[in-house]
Amino acid sequence: MVEVAVETRCGKTVSEQPTEIFERKEAIHGAMGQFLERYSSFEKITVYYNALDEPGRGLAGVYLSLLGTSVEDADSGQVGRGNRVNGLISLNRPLGTEAAAGKNPVSHIGKIYNVLAHNLAREIYERIEGVREVYVLLLSRIGTPIDHPVAAVARILPSEEMPAGEISRGIQEIFAGAFSGLDDFCLRLGRGEYPVC
Repeated sequence: MVEVAVETRCGKTVSEQPTEIFERKEAIHGAMGQFLERYSSFEKITVYYNALDEPGRGLAGVYLSLLGTSVEDADSGQVGRGNRVNGLISLNRPLGTEAAAGKNPVSHIGKIYNVLAHNLAREIYERIEGVREVYVLLLSRIGTPIDHPVAAVARILPSEEMPAGEISRGIQEIFAGAFSGLDDFCLRLGRGEYPVC
């Protein structure tokens, strides 16, 4: 491997092939695994640590770099702060604080999941009879495909006594349809078919 030094903005020299970063990362990952082995009550423990890092891509393969954040790669995350996808700041209801407006509609998971959650809640409310209120919560993990959320949850407030199994089946069908068509959803989001306040 050939290592080439590059000058950074802070005047420090770093390697284009950050082998030391990956060595330290592996040591930290191992220490976390050893620590978690003490907790035998869990059936399975999996540790994800800077999952977007890719050895062999130089500095482009390191998500956290010189400053310890992704700011060096223009990921400031401040676009649209304070605006919700539905235009409301609902203090007595669940809400996401992700900046959605102005973000990339094809690759920015926060924007995609916020708009998708809002649309799923509307679809559940309209398609499943007897639902008075619905809240959809979507959770991603860095490095995991966006069509495989870590959690996809619908909280339902029914207007009357309803069979839980029937509601659950309907919601699962709606979720399955949404995540199988996520590529198309992202393209429509990019075309502006879903407004973001």
